[in-house]
Amino acid sequence: MDVLVKYSLPELENFVESLGEMKFRARQLYSWIYSKSVSDFDKMTDVKKDFREMLKARAVILDTKIKKKQVSSDGTIKYLIEYSDGNCAETVLMRFDNRSNLSACVSSQVGCHMGCDFCATAKRGFVRNLEPYEIISQILTIQQDTGLKITNVVFMGQGEPLNNYDNVFSAIKRINEDLNIGIRRITISTCGIADKIKKMCENTLVPTLAISLHCPDSALRRQIMPVENRFPLDTLKDSLKYYCDKTGKRVTLEYILIGNLTDTKEMAQKLCDYIKDLKCNINLIPYNPICEGRYKKSAKKDTMAFKYLLESQGKKVTIRLERGADIDAACGQLAGRE
Repeated sequence: MDVLVKYSLPELENFVESLGEMKFRARQLYSWIYSKSVSDFDKMTDVKKDFREMLKARAVILDTKIKKKQVSSDGTIKYLIEYSDGNCAETVLMRFDNRSNLSACVSSQVGCHMGCDFCATAKRGFVRNLEPYEIISQILTIQQDTGLKITNVVFMGQGEPLNNYDNVFSAIKRINEDLNIGIRRITISTCGIADKIKKMCENTLVPTLAISLHCPDSALRRQIMPVENRFPLDTLKDSLKYYCDKTGKRVTLEYILIGNLTDTKEMAQKLCDYIKDLKCNINLIPYNPICEGRYKKSAKKDTMAFKYLLESQGKKVTIRLERGADIDAACGQLAGRE
């Protein structure tokens, strides 16, 4: 069976012509799939019936299924999506009561091999990269299931996006063109693959960049984030400055506050020193416990003291709203479990 979401518009035109139909039929299918998020050929009312029957015999729109769906008390929805080979990855719909934005948090890999000690995905280990259409399928699954239109995409789900570079940037191109989501509304979060950060700056479409920094001390970062062995903080900072200079954009530094470890005054001062000449915003993330973990959440007073010290350096500092923690959908909790 042909999987239509695999195809770009020109490829869809070739497929339609191979069935003996005119090219304009491809644009009809394209509109139903991407603009209207239809999951059933019979709902394509301006497509003639005999062609719909031919499509049902020859093709599917997606080759994925929702294996499990969980809805948080705050409205966050987490999907466990099963691919055709039986592997599963998670994607999350995040929405906020006072905002019109609807964000899809998508996975770029099944599992992850970066080994961050505080992350549930890392405990699973690496299975495989996701193809561009498999990433796009996550967004379409959300839209088909909810009837809502995704406005923002964040690569903050399972996996390290820059370790699946070619597939991720092919997906970004199609998210921009097919789903009509502007590049400023697409964010890549990486733990710091410095050479790929520089490489992405050469693309026509350069997404917003978020860095999972989480610790400003190289020795401690090496213990909890093995990426520090390959791309130490100084090397990472050089790539971030390159990104800022090349794109004119700020980077967002994501920083997990782990109680009595990364939330101390000493760490706050080291972070202030690290960012003083960097165009950045800081997003503080309360640690979300995982069942295998040995770390604990930062006390509220320590969180606020940490935030105050950073703000004294003139930086914009936010504390991330916790979304979906009750269904293990928050930062660091995506493990792909049923």
